[in-house]
Amino acid sequence: MEKSIQGVVDISAKPVVQRRAIATGLVHLSESSKDAITTGSVKKGDVLEASTIAAIQAVKETPRIIPHCHPIPLEGCKVDWSWEGNSLRCTVEVNALYKTGIEMEALTGVSAGLLCVLDMVKSLEKDANGQYPETKITDIVVLEKHKAD
Repeated sequence: MEKSIQGVVDISAKPVVQRRAIATGLVHLSESSKDAITTGSVKKGDVLEASTIAAIQAVKETPRIIPHCHPIPLEGCKVDWSWEGNSLRCTVEVNALYKTGIEMEALTGVSAGLLCVLDMVKSLEKDANGQYPETKITDIVVLEKHKAD
């Protein structure tokens, strides 16, 4: 049996339009992790600064991570952080003038930002057995996707 595998999807006939996508997600942390982040006492450094850089890098590298994503000439990327109790929300907005969507870039940025937060505080999150029973990343979703024709 032969199998044909789709390469990069041809978007050459699509028009270039303004596109914007916003994605968000949460990392649920302990109170001690929240305190360490807000007081700047995490051993690995400034969590929000490093995690913002991680999110931006991930947005730019999305085509290298997700095989069918086209390299998109990004025109803007904004990363916002907010606390919801002991949970930290990352929201990423991405803008581009291009032929195909950018929601995967926004989702990848959120994911990497949240993973970086977790990496930086994982020593505070571990229980006595070295596990993370209460720590989780949840609710990664596209909030908005716009294209101006």
